Order: sequence, then structure tokens, then C-alpha cells
Amino acid sequence: MYIVNYSRVFSDRGEIMRYINRYIEPFIKEDLTKKMVFVSGPRQCGKTTMAIKILKNAYPDFPKERYMNWDSVEDRENIIRERFPAGDGPLVLDEIHKYTRWRQVVKGLYDKRKDELQILVTGSGRLDFYRHGGDSLQGRYHSYRLHPFSFKEINNQSNLTLLDLLLYGGFPEPLINASVRESRRWSKEYRSRIINEDLYSLEKVKDVALLEHLALRLPELVGSPLSINALRHDLQVSHQSVSRWLIMLENIFMIFRIYPFGAPKIRAVKKEAKHYHLDWTVVEEESYRFENLVACHLQKWCHFRQDYEGLDTELRYFRDIDRREVDFVILENNKPIHFIECKLKNKDVNPALRYLKRHFPETETSQIALYGEEDYMNKDGIRICPASTFLLDLV
Repeated sequence: MYIVNYSRVFSDRGEIMRYINRYIEPFIKEDLTKKMVFVSGPRQCGKTTMAIKILKNAYPDFPKERYMNWDSVEDRENIIRERFPAGDGPLVLDEIHKYTRWRQVVKGLYDKRKDELQILVTGSGRLDFYRHGGDSLQGRYHSYRLHPFSFKEINNQSNLTLLDLLLYGGFPEPLINASVRESRRWSKEYRSRIINEDLYSLEKVKDVALLEHLALRLPELVGSPLSINALRHDLQVSHQSVSRWLIMLENIFMIFRIYPFGAPKIRAVKKEAKHYHLDWTVVEEESYRFENLVACHLQKWCHFRQDYEGLDTELRYFRDIDRREVDFVILENNKPIHFIECKLKNKDVNPALRYLKRHFPETETSQIALYGEEDYMNKDGIRICPASTFLLDLV
């Protein structure tokens, strides 16, 4: 079993978060001088640590009143009563989206004090989704999605490897513990908390047990198109219920779905999505876990291009009626710009990858492997390379 102990590298679990600069941090600082900034992402991926780091950069003494968390009883009362700290500077509002009137409160605060405050709102649910009615914030904020650690983030600033990332996941706590046993325990507890606490505070869920059953079933289905009908029969619930639950799990950043790339000339399927987990350690089989890890890296890159660059970038997959399949297709302005296939070892090139390359000869095409060091362009114009090299070109 591949286990590495990094306790001598980092003296505590939180140190890696202070040590590694998050990929969106400089852009948040830049945008805070112009508008509010909303940062959403999965629970425990580092939003709070990054926000406090930004505060400490502005205030060496870090006045605690500048950080307000809805889960704190005292802070919650101050937010409800709209009692905010006086003076210029950054203000962090954490998990405020759990308050039904949060958008009205933030809008009023910004409209009155936009020349004084740099307002940073963070939350573990989709801040564009959990509006709860109220006033529009159109034009008043920039939005970012913070993902767990990627290989590029940890590569130059720690002793962690791609295999560490595969084994322990991209969330700070299990990654720095560097123990398969601790990673399993953390993942189990994390899944329970996210369903029983986050969903309970944001959604109306009548049967939490069935939703937990769904969450346990989903990791077994990574890598294949997700059939809602099959899940409906398995759980003995309606198609509508399963569809609604999947949307809920997406909204709290537990999973994400990608849809088929449907160019007519390649006879592509146009129905079922594939899904992946932000905590890829829940996927047991190595090849599917590796595919899930790559999916998270690519989705993170697409989200960054959407959030900061304002580009219409999207992650898809390819499958046609003849059952040819390629793991990932990156689209920009609805046109494919990159085809990516994942392998444990680069023995043979996927024939479906060759098929796509023939139909889209100008599109960049890569087959990446978890194990292996070769990096070259083959006669079909397909790059064969190690995943560790490929992932360093992302964020």
C-alpha cells in the first residue's frame, strides 16, 4: 500500500493551506477593488482559510469583527440586525447564503458603503442558486468557484505527488494526513455532514435516508452515462425525485455532471450525462478514480476561464451510437478545442480518439497516463504524455 507520512514536512493540517497560494487568490484581491466578490465551493476546500489570509494581508493584527460567519451565534445576530464593523477595508461574510434575506442584506450594505468596504462573500453552496428571492445583485459582484487542490497547486510548493493526490484527494485535511485509513474516515464523515447539515439548512428533504443511499450508490457509477431510470428503480422513487436530488448534490458541490458533445457529423448521443465527485476518493476502482481526478482538474480549469476570463468554456464527453467513447471534450464557444483520453498506462491509443481527430484535425488531442514517462506526438497528431505533465498546464 502506498502511504507517505508528511508529518515532518507540515507541522499541522492547516499549515499546507497557509503555505500554498490558492490559484484564484490574486484575482480576488484585484476584483475586490472594483466590486464585491462571491466565492463558492465545496465545504472544507479552503475558502475560509483563503479569506482570512486576505484579511491578514490587509490587517496584520486581523481584527476579528472583519470576519463574520453565519454559523456563529454572535455573528448571526449581528448580520440579522445589520450591525457591521465601521471603517474602511475588507469584510468577509462566510456562509451567509443560509440566511433567507442574505441578498437583500448584502445589496444594502454594498449600496451604502461600496466606497469603504471590500466585501468578500464565501459559501459552501452555489451562491447564484441560493437566492431565496429578494433583490437582484446584478452588476454588483464578481463570482468565483474555489475547487480542492490540483496537482499544479501542490507541485511546486510541497512534497506531495500526483499519486498522493489520487490516494488522499484534493481536500486539505486528508491530503496532509497522508493516510488511506484517515482519508476513508474523513470522506465518510464529510459525506454525512454535507447531507445532514448543508442540505438540511438549504433544501427541503423529506427522506434523508434515501438521499444518503443515492450518495453511496453514485461512486460505483462514475465513468459511465448516468441513468436516472436505473437509479429510480434502485431507490424505488420517482424519476422527478432522483432528478431533484442530483441537482441538490450539484448545488452543494458534492458532484458535478458533464454532458455529451453532440456534433451531428459524428453521430453522437445526446442524452445521459456522466457524473464525477469533488472527493474522488469515494471511487474505489483505480482507473475510474483517476478519470474522476482528471475530470475535477479539467472542470476547475473551465470554471476559472469562465469566472475570470469570461470565456464560454465547457467540459463535455464524447460517445456515439456505435459506442465509441472519449473521456473528455473541452468546448469553447460551442467548438471543440481539446479531446482528452485517460489511461492508467499509455499502451495503445484509443481508436475513438483517432476517430475524433480525423473529424476535427485542428483540435488539440491528448492521451494521458497515470503511469509512464513518455511524452511525444504520434503520427495521428495525438499527444501521448504523462498525466503529471499534462495537469501542470492547468490551474
